[in-house]
Amino acid sequence: MVIMVGGIIVVANAWSGNFSRVRIARINNVAATLLERKMTEIEFEYQDKSIDELKEEDGGDFGAMYPGYRWEMKSKEFEMPDLSGAMQSKEGGADETLLTIMRATSEFFKKSVKEVAVTVIYKPRKGNEIRHTVSSFVVDYKKEMPLPGMGGQ
Repeated sequence: MVIMVGGIIVVANAWSGNFSRVRIARINNVAATLLERKMTEIEFEYQDKSIDELKEEDGGDFGAMYPGYRWEMKSKEFEMPDLSGAMQSKEGGADETLLTIMRATSEFFKKSVKEVAVTVIYKPRKGNEIRHTVSSFVVDYKKEMPLPGMGGQ
């Protein structure tokens, strides 16, 4: 009798742990699918629009089909790292033309690229929220890139 009760306890504990892992895997799978779907929707929504039309923040839920899941979107300016220091430190340094082009390129990226972060949040009945985030970049290909002395795009 003791051996049988011990076996039942071991099987019950194993089942409980596996059930919990399966539940968490299902939550993560649904969140990843919703995240991919929402990011695709946002990319499609802004594909032919100016970068200035991109909302700073947005959010919502996924309806009755996915209770407990919601999403948030935040956009921010793209910060291009300053590479002029690295270029000047090489042997012979960088000439002023190259540095001017680098500054113009940095300014162009600042005006024509935004980073978009989409987060899917799942709030279980008990416990903490589970958050999944992915970032992408939205590019406004219609912006002109002014290069000194070139007079155009």
